[in-house]
Parts: sequence; structure tokens; C-alpha cells
Amino acid sequence: MKTVLITGCSSGYGLETARHFHAQGWNVIATMRTPREDVLPRSDRLRVIALDVTKPEQIAAALEASGPIDVLVNNAGIGLLGAFEVTPMSTAREVFETNTFGVMAMTQAVLPQFRARKSGVIVNVTSSATLSPMPLVAVYTASKMAIEGFTASLAFELEAFDVRVKLVEPGYCPNTSFTSNGGSRMEGLIPEAYAPFAARIFASFGQVTTVTSESDVAEGVWRAANDATGRLRFPAGPDAVALAPSA
Repeated sequence: MKTVLITGCSSGYGLETARHFHAQGWNVIATMRTPREDVLPRSDRLRVIALDVTKPEQIAAALEASGPIDVLVNNAGIGLLGAFEVTPMSTAREVFETNTFGVMAMTQAVLPQFRARKSGVIVNVTSSATLSPMPLVAVYTASKMAIEGFTASLAFELEAFDVRVKLVEPGYCPNTSFTSNGGSRMEGLIPEAYAPFAARIFASFGQVTTVTSESDVAEGVWRAANDATGRLRFPAGPDAVALAPSA
């Protein structure tokens, strides 16, 4: 029986992905910054572990507690929406700490066991913002684009060790906590000069009819984790598939 470790499982994509892998009969290590046992089924094949991917000591402790794993899903991330002109560099660094460096740190931490066993899969969840430019998410997109390049290069680097690296690119999912998990991070990031432009963008969000669901992403991660064809990118959701050049 295979084991998957998934980061960012308290809600959204991570939570649904944990449920999906568990339903497929896998052992699931669901990690969260603040563990919640009530959001997932009680099972001897499912464990909830505390993990903040920006803290090296928590990464080490989580992997020690997990034991050998077969798949790492780097899903944990934070959102940011606002005009770049007024975005503090400290906020930009905060986004990169989770969305970029957190992914890199988790990946680096599991590589010794994957390389030694000559098996293992790393699935990095990015965004359809990497497929088509979107306004007011410049920093967020940059943090995800960095992972796209990182993953593509790493896939070549680990091929000799039979370790597979994949990208899942979710579309626009209005049900996730992208905005709410931004909290105070987004306050004041739409200054008066940008207000008319931002109002048009926000209005357009309400007119979108083709969107992604959490289950679309869970299924995309499942396909990526089990893919043996050498495919790198897996757009998830009908809007992401439409944007992907070779989907």
C-alpha cells in the first residue's frame, strides 16, 4: 500500500486531495499548519500532522513522524491579490517563503529517501496564472512561475534516479480560500488610483462561467502521481485545460 504526504490539507485542494487518495486505498499523511482532525475521515490509513513548510524544524519532524513515503504533494500555498506598486517587499517575500521556498525545502527534504530507493513522485501544485497572464496577482504568479521552472529542471535532474516530478496547474476555483487566507496581507493593496481598474477585474470574476472545482484538482494530482509517461504538466479544471497549449 502506497503512502502520500500532502501539504496544506486544512481546506481546498489539499483537503479534497487527501480525501481522494484515501478513497483510492492509499495511506495518507495530511499536513496542516494547525491540525484539524474533524475535516477528514477517521481511519487507520490517515494521519494528520502539524507542518508549516516555512519552518525547517517542522519539516524534519513531520518527515520523521511520517516514515517512508511514495509521493509528496506540495500543495500548501498562500494567496495575494493587489497592485504590485504598493505591495511591500516584505509581503512579496512572505508569499515566496511559502509558495516557492516552502516547496523547495519540502522537496529537498524527501529527495534522499527517494533517490536511495530509486522511486518516488513529487507533485507541485501551481496555478493557471502560469498559463495565461492575470492582473493584480503579479507577486503570486511570480512565486508559482518560479516553481514551474524549478520543477521542469528538477525533472531532468532526477530522471537518472527514477524519481518523477510533476506539475498540476489548477484553474480558477472560487470555492477556495485564496482571498480569505490572504487576510491582513492584502489590506491596502488596491490604492485609489487603481480602484476603477480593480473594480472592472472584480466584476469580470463574477461573470466567469467555466471554473475549476476542488475535485478537479484532486483528480489532477492523482493522475500526476500515477503517471508513468514522462508527462510534466497536468492542467486541472476545464478553464485550465482550455488555457494549456498541449492539453
